[in-house]
Order: sequence, then C-alpha cells, then structure tokens
Amino acid sequence: MAQQNPVVWFEIYTNDLSRAQKFYETVFQVQLTELPNPDPQENFKMLSFPGDMETKGAASGALVWMEGFEAGGNGTIVYFHSEDCVTEESRVEKAGGTIFKPKMSIGEYGFVSLVIDTEGNMIGIHSLK
Repeated sequence: MAQQNPVVWFEIYTNDLSRAQKFYETVFQVQLTELPNPDPQENFKMLSFPGDMETKGAASGALVWMEGFEAGGNGTIVYFHSEDCVTEESRVEKAGGTIFKPKMSIGEYGFVSLVIDTEGNMIGIHSLK
C-alpha cells in the first residue's frame, strides 16, 4: 500500500501581513487570497496560497497574522516546490528577504535553498534539478 502525504495545510505566521504577502507573491509568482475570519471573537487575518486541500498529497496553506503571536524562530520549515531553486532564490533579496543557504545538493533527492522571509521565518525551496 502506497503511503500518501499526510500534510494538508500549513500556516506561516507574520508580524506584517501585507509585507509578507508582497514577499511570497514576488518570490513564488502567485496570488494570495484573503480568507474569511471564521471566529469574529479572534483577532487574526489569513491570506491563502493557491491550492486544493481535497487532493491528497497536495498541501496548501496561508500566511497568518494573529494578535499576540510573534513570527520567526518557531522551528518548522515549509518547503516550496520549484523547477529550479535558483529561480525563486534570485527573487528573495529583491523581495526583502535574505538567503541563508544558497542552492545546495541533497543527493538523490535534488536540491534546496534556505531563505528567510521578511518576517524572520526560514523557508525552503526544493527542486529536482
């Protein structure tokens, strides 16, 4: 029996949602969309990446701003798919982020770049070439 990816959703917390939105839309050339707040008692905002939570193995997620929660340093790294890490890596600094580790080989599993977004979160970019 083949195993399926169990990840269906991720959240990247931000201190400045519009700044983070600009970073991710610039680096990954995607359009984020605002999600409605399901609980008016909670003070938070979410911008969703394009995706389909119904498709197994195809996780989606959102940028999140929540009152009382600081971004960065939370120990989880989300890896974004790429045809070639260098493409998105080349946009990082122009979008206000920093490159932590430029494209490096991970052997038979391809390549990764580690970058830090405008909120202090480290993310990964993965490609097979």
